Amino acid sequence: MALWLVHNGQKLLLWGLWSAVSLAGATLILYFLNLGASHAQKWFKMRSIPTVSGAYPVVGHLLELKLGSREFFQQIISYTEEFRHLPIMKLWFGPLPVVVIYNAEVVETILSNSKQIDKSYFYKFLEPWLGLGLLTSTGNKWRSRRKMITPTFHFTILEDFLDVMNEHANTLVKKFEKHVDQEAFNCFLYIALCTLDIICETAMGKNIDAQNNNDSKYVHAVCSLSDTIHQRMKSPWLWFDFSFLMFKKGWEHRRSLQIVHNFTKTVIADRTNEIKKTEEFKSEDKNTSLSKKKRRAFLDLLLSVTDDEGNKLNHNDIQEEVDTFMFEGHDTTAAAINWSLYLLGSYPEVQKKLDNELDEVFGKSDRPATSEDLKKLKYLDCVIKETLRLFPSVPLIARSLNEDCEIAGFNIAKGSQVIIISYALHRDLRHFPDPEEFQPERFFPENMKGRHPYSYVPFSAGPRNCIGQKFAIIEEKTVLSCILRRFWVECSQEREDLGLIGTLILRPTNGIWIKLKRRNADEP
Repeated sequence: MALWLVHNGQKLLLWGLWSAVSLAGATLILYFLNLGASHAQKWFKMRSIPTVSGAYPVVGHLLELKLGSREFFQQIISYTEEFRHLPIMKLWFGPLPVVVIYNAEVVETILSNSKQIDKSYFYKFLEPWLGLGLLTSTGNKWRSRRKMITPTFHFTILEDFLDVMNEHANTLVKKFEKHVDQEAFNCFLYIALCTLDIICETAMGKNIDAQNNNDSKYVHAVCSLSDTIHQRMKSPWLWFDFSFLMFKKGWEHRRSLQIVHNFTKTVIADRTNEIKKTEEFKSEDKNTSLSKKKRRAFLDLLLSVTDDEGNKLNHNDIQEEVDTFMFEGHDTTAAAINWSLYLLGSYPEVQKKLDNELDEVFGKSDRPATSEDLKKLKYLDCVIKETLRLFPSVPLIARSLNEDCEIAGFNIAKGSQVIIISYALHRDLRHFPDPEEFQPERFFPENMKGRHPYSYVPFSAGPRNCIGQKFAIIEEKTVLSCILRRFWVECSQEREDLGLIGTLILRPTNGIWIKLKRRNADEP
């Protein structure tokens, strides 16, 4: 009897295993059949769209695309130049259709559309870090969150952050002092650490002193996360979490996430407790008010905002937004400031005009910049805008279409990815003659008349435009005015030597190498 039970038990176990394997196999087959049918349907619908040659079944253009970040970006730009006479072009990333656009009229149809606000599939690689904050969320959650947070970016509130920006800009200038009258040096990391200091203190009220403590675990974790996300986006074999976590990069990514999330969680908890204690003792001792003890940060504003029903953000919501501010407000502004120095150092005649404006506003003073000063720096404003035209901090803007639609007369299937190449858009001869030339005068009011409003989108445009663009411009003007009042910048780096990498952020592979002279001592 016992033997019979064992024997039959084994048979039942084997049958159960076989059934499970069969079910899993059938599910997998159905998945791939469905994927194949969906791919065939999209291919048929979109077959008339101009496409790059060399696509293969299933893998599409993946075998043709370069693996290196620098080579990949240059390849995409070369495609936009090849297809410049056409309004759109198409690539296949495996079974995923990617429509590439770089024409102002076509860009407007996507960015101005209040329905097409879903971020691209590629943004999902940001979600482990940023959750579903403003950058990555969509639909009603995004609309509600945007409405709640927009008042925190009011200009009068942003003015409160000027002290922080001036302080960290002065620290940067002190770091630069040792390079005066010396050989060319790579300024990229210096500026990245300065902007990291600024965003940490303005977003969280936390001074991490990255410029004097670049061995900080948090600093390394933020830099590591950005680099790994860039790599995942262009590497299809890393798109699936199970395969990504098999690589060393995947383990490092998890460690970096833990460091960053623990840091922001601790700061949020500490700040919440501090506010509670302040409110408890406010009536007893007026000197304990938070404004006296510590500057306000975005975090403080997030802790108090409410939606239309009076609901506050919970700690998880707040962490999503703080982490989003950290990501969006660090590399982007660092890149813009670096590119500005590169261009000013390469065009001394432009730098001289800016010199004259700085003298008019500040004289020979090295006092902190005020909001009134920044309003007067009209030419610096044009310099930054022209820098962002030539080297947009975010060179690609991507959307995932949530319904079938028509673009430039072509049928585009739901689920297609649309990538706007702002780097190419900003070089359209119709709107920017001599596009490779650095000419800040393009942004004088009289020279902007008649220019298509979607020909220049460094901060995106339409309903999903960058909520922090005013903050970014204030920071860039503050830091640049501080540097350029002390130093004259020279740069002999050629464009072809920069080694542009353009995924999330447009960065130079080889850094930005500049020479510094003391401005007031020996002006050119």
